[in-house]
Amino acid sequence: MNWGVLTMLDCREEVLSLTKELVKIESVVNTEGEAFISKYLYKILSESPYFSRNNDHLVLEQTIQDDRERYNVLAFVKGTKGTSNRTVILMGHVDTVGIEDYNQLREEACDPERLMASLESEDLPPSARAQLDSGDWLFGRGVLDMKSGVASHLYLLNHYAEHPEELDGNLVLLAECDEEDSSHGVLSALKTLKRWKKEHGFDYTAAINADFVAPRYEGDENRYIYKGTVGKLLPSFFITGAETHVGSAFEGLDPNFIAAELTRQINYNPELCNEAFGETTVPPVSLKQTDLKPSYTVQTALAAYVYYNFFIHSWSPRDVLELLKDQATIAFDRALSSFTERYADYCERSGERFVQPTWTSRVMTYEEMEAQLIEAHGEAFTDAMDAFKAQLLKDSTLDTRMFAARVVEEAWKWMRDKTPAIILFYSSLYSPRIELTGKDANEANLINALDEAVEAIQPSYPHPIVTRNFFPYISDMSFVALSDDDEGINAVSRNNPGWGTKHHVDYQDIRDLNVPVINVGPYGLDAHKKLERMEMTYSLEVVPNLTNLIILKLLGTV
Repeated sequence: MNWGVLTMLDCREEVLSLTKELVKIESVVNTEGEAFISKYLYKILSESPYFSRNNDHLVLEQTIQDDRERYNVLAFVKGTKGTSNRTVILMGHVDTVGIEDYNQLREEACDPERLMASLESEDLPPSARAQLDSGDWLFGRGVLDMKSGVASHLYLLNHYAEHPEELDGNLVLLAECDEEDSSHGVLSALKTLKRWKKEHGFDYTAAINADFVAPRYEGDENRYIYKGTVGKLLPSFFITGAETHVGSAFEGLDPNFIAAELTRQINYNPELCNEAFGETTVPPVSLKQTDLKPSYTVQTALAAYVYYNFFIHSWSPRDVLELLKDQATIAFDRALSSFTERYADYCERSGERFVQPTWTSRVMTYEEMEAQLIEAHGEAFTDAMDAFKAQLLKDSTLDTRMFAARVVEEAWKWMRDKTPAIILFYSSLYSPRIELTGKDANEANLINALDEAVEAIQPSYPHPIVTRNFFPYISDMSFVALSDDDEGINAVSRNNPGWGTKHHVDYQDIRDLNVPVINVGPYGLDAHKKLERMEMTYSLEVVPNLTNLIILKLLGTV
């Protein structure tokens, strides 16, 4: 590429080589490959002259409060050009989603060259065929999400390890595991980053993530850079009905009927999109809907369980609870109305006597239900629930979501009023939203550095490089800064039934670090799909150079 008067890094071939090396290591989340790739990264970094001389600048650290053996790799280079303590964090995850979708090409999924050779004989969509034939696209699991981004960061770390005299400040690399599931990696790494801040006097001024970016709509030619990130919650609903024999269907209330109405009310509902700074989240969508019957019987289910993905830009977890209580009440009322109408219609057809149902909608949060139970039963309830949770922890088959459901189900047994109800709670990790507005010096400096770097590079790249406010996918960006106040965070901890046992996040660690973050990542298509692929010119040339310019501008070098 023609970079004009700018002195740019000739990085394409080295970043490409690193990308292929990393992709060839099958590091599917929650498998042994996660540990293997971290150990591999640690090994190749430890062999460099800089880290051989400064072995305390490189660590391989096992995650904490994790039921799997996996590791983060953290490293830093101290610049010698000046005495500044300004420090930029480069972050990216080394795990990937699974490879089952490759089917007969599964053996080639993590070998880009072999995979692309096999794809030559596949029936591909026209756009994918053209990109495969172009020579400027790389296919394979993890090439886009996000090993090429990690390779870009590795290249920059190695560059400044060889040339610390070019750096007035410090550069930290965080290559974290478990981004694709529960973010144990970044949450564990926070403690190391805080320790380094104290030990080395690091003044963390910015973090740069390198997760993938993609078109937002058909024909979108923009390459996006994101300031801050979307937040993600998993609002969950435990729904009780009134059991009955199926031969006497209208003598009871099927919780699945209420659950279906709840999903109808929440799924794809634009009213539940959160707009901020001119950008709007996608609406909620159901990720699970089931009843809790362990096996077949001719009795209707006692309870149902549903949960939904919920993205936020400006709402807090407390706001979402209040919003969804209203939505659940609407759905409950509609379900009862429909039930009554159908019961009346049935009675008219069958000649049976109609008896007006007496149920009314009842919706409460887990926090509200727990407060009622503590008031009613005191220590008898809390002691019993503590023992139940301790026993439940022994069941390794339960993820955080089903663990939470079982806790609510057990607590419900203590309710004196067991008429139909909906209990609203959170059952999984809250990935906080991050707003980057320029409200303090670090945010303003990062925004300015980003804008200046894009302005410098854009003339030499044919597609528009466009900045937006919220990274639209779940990522570890959420765990380096916190826009929520204590009330918002308390809504998470007090309404997650597994909090402190199956699930815990030290949000104070995030607040203590509180570094503004942007995402400058590889561009491509079909992440998490069989035809995952990335455009090499942007991903291997533009991304490293953009990131480098931002680093130098933040550290006052250019």
